Amino acid sequence: MTMQQLMGMMKGLQDAMAASKAEQERMQADLAASQARSDELHRANEELRRGWRDVDELETASPPREFTTLFSQAILGTTIPNTFTGPKVTLTGMEDPEAHLTAFHMQMMLVGGSDAVKCKLFMSTLTGMALDWFISLPEGHITSFAQLSRLFREQYLANRAPAPVPYDLFDMK
Repeated sequence: MTMQQLMGMMKGLQDAMAASKAEQERMQADLAASQARSDELHRANEELRRGWRDVDELETASPPREFTTLFSQAILGTTIPNTFTGPKVTLTGMEDPEAHLTAFHMQMMLVGGSDAVKCKLFMSTLTGMALDWFISLPEGHITSFAQLSRLFREQYLANRAPAPVPYDLFDMK
């Protein structure tokens, strides 16, 4: 290796070292800025916590979400007797829709009730994503329980349990 090549290599290393030092200084500045921002957020969080404790929770509670009337006038006009007990099943949107409808039908069969009563009580079995879906239906859209069941099945079709296949029998004990 010649002296000129050696000097070129040293110059390249010095340039790389200078660039590395500049990058390190930039990273230190970014770290310092990040730490300052973190400290600022921590102080703001503590102030909010202190302020929250001073506020009466009842005053800050948000009102329930309002939604339009999803049922037709015929369904809305139906009253549910005071002695009528609603179904005990609930659906969050992750369960099999057929299983939910079957459980709902079983409970409704025990207590009776018209098609309109079924529509009104069905919405009380929905929570979470399922309730959000129900609320998003257009105003006056639901005219019968058969229609509501069909819409429900279509919405949660992906959650349906797969049909058993013959080779599943080999796993049974």
